[in-house]
Amino acid sequence: MDAEAVRERASELPREPGVYQFLDGDRVLYVGKAVDLRDRVRSYLTPRSERIRQMVDRTQDIEVAVTETESQALLLEANLIKRHRPRYNVRLKDDKSYPLVELTDHAFPQIRITRDPEAGSTVFGPFTDRGQVETVVKALRETYGLRGCSDHKYSTRDRPCLDYDIGLCSAPCTDEIGREGYVADVEAVERFFGGETGVLTDPLEREMAAAAEDERFERAANLRDTLAAVEGFHDTGAAAVSAAGESRQRTDVLGVSLAGSEPTVAVLRADGGQLVEREQHTLDAPETTPEPATVLGAFLPQYYAAADLPEAILCPEQPAGGDIESWLAGVGVELRVPGAGREATLVDLAMKNASRPERDRDETAALADALGIDAATRIEGFDVSHTQGRGVVGSNVVFVDGTPEKSAYRRRKLEETNDDYGNMAELVGWRIERARDGGDDRPQPDLLLIDGGRGQLSAAREAVDGLNVPIIALAKAEERVITPDRTYNWAGDDPKLHLLQRVRDEAHRFAVQYHETVRDEVSTPLDEIPGVGPETRKRLLGRFGSVDSVRTAAREELERVEGIGEKTAARLVDRL
Repeated sequence: MDAEAVRERASELPREPGVYQFLDGDRVLYVGKAVDLRDRVRSYLTPRSERIRQMVDRTQDIEVAVTETESQALLLEANLIKRHRPRYNVRLKDDKSYPLVELTDHAFPQIRITRDPEAGSTVFGPFTDRGQVETVVKALRETYGLRGCSDHKYSTRDRPCLDYDIGLCSAPCTDEIGREGYVADVEAVERFFGGETGVLTDPLEREMAAAAEDERFERAANLRDTLAAVEGFHDTGAAAVSAAGESRQRTDVLGVSLAGSEPTVAVLRADGGQLVEREQHTLDAPETTPEPATVLGAFLPQYYAAADLPEAILCPEQPAGGDIESWLAGVGVELRVPGAGREATLVDLAMKNASRPERDRDETAALADALGIDAATRIEGFDVSHTQGRGVVGSNVVFVDGTPEKSAYRRRKLEETNDDYGNMAELVGWRIERARDGGDDRPQPDLLLIDGGRGQLSAAREAVDGLNVPIIALAKAEERVITPDRTYNWAGDDPKLHLLQRVRDEAHRFAVQYHETVRDEVSTPLDEIPGVGPETRKRLLGRFGSVDSVRTAAREELERVEGIGEKTAARLVDRL
């Protein structure tokens, strides 16, 4: 539709509340709600973004349904969105901002941090601090040896991997531990996430005391920091459980944040006195600056159209719309706005869960609008590293909502050739083929980012081979954003550019790190030092990560590695 067609259709609509649908033939492109259908549809004469402009261009017709009240319009909109899943709707969805900890549904479960858990998994969270979660999961793996590898890697092992050598995994893949022992360790991890902090703090305290007694002060300091992270891990959850503990009924507690471009609602769910779930949702609000009451009034009918109703709902204030409370009362749900006491404490906790820095989510939305693509929530970055065609490796990093998702990183050795374009084509082609063959179970990205210029971009586009994923490049020299159709020269302080730079720089770091490892594997200065054989070399690299880290290590640290005595440590210091 052009502007004149939208104006003509809007003039035919009533000034009543209801729901409107933008249609492309039989396909529903967008479902919206309105207090005044005519005014709301007329607003599309001047679309507020490139994404909406594309939607209007594709629209062939607009259908409306009049309702008696705005609340009825909200319920109808929720049902239509659930039924048709329109491409251009900003839908209520599970929180993709906060990470989850997943124990996979497997005889020997994998533990991993994710935003997209598999069906059948045991899931804990979401959690607000990813760095703290990573620290805790690493400590759990060091203590209980749960595997972090994918099921595919697990099934193809014939000997333990490096994680076993450095104490992160008990290697059930090669029967280094039996199922009974491994399941016992999994149950201990589940008890920790259930609130039994001592399952992890007790062994950490013992190891820290032993390290201090042995004068391994660096290790003791690291354990102290880990212990602090673990001890603080359950603070928020404990407050929620305590606040909900007096009631045995199922209670949902709502908090609202108006920070950023979209209102956010957090839902804390307590069942039988225990906090069992936390969620965060966003809404597409008609008003530029909506009130919390308006957000709650819009959220409640949309959310509970697809969710089980609790026995009680706690809110920070009364939701807008007189029909909301009567509707809930009619279906047996008590709506309360606590002013003091434990219920008020729980509402405060929900408000804290709703409030989070919105910068990253705003960046992804702004980037998608600027590039004219549907979304930029999930970005994958690619880079290649080598030394004059030797030790050629590629990296594939993942950012979700502007945040690195390191569990989804991948890397690959490439053909030994000094051809940057060919190397990039091989790397991207490998990613695409794995996805097509079912060897890569990660979600499809919204955007691919190539570290390089137009040459690398062209090579990557050929490798994509028709897959419908937007792909761009970021050139280092002038920090230009290159697309197949044009080049953008965004300002140096532009948040959109900063987001792409973070992805590009992380892909570069990850590639260089792997290249250094591969280069060390081929031939390293360690090979020339008397007393350092293959096994000792492996232990050194496993402990310190690279030759450079061995080079900077103190003699005392070297002597702590099995097989390294005073003389060998002295040789390492002298030779390196």
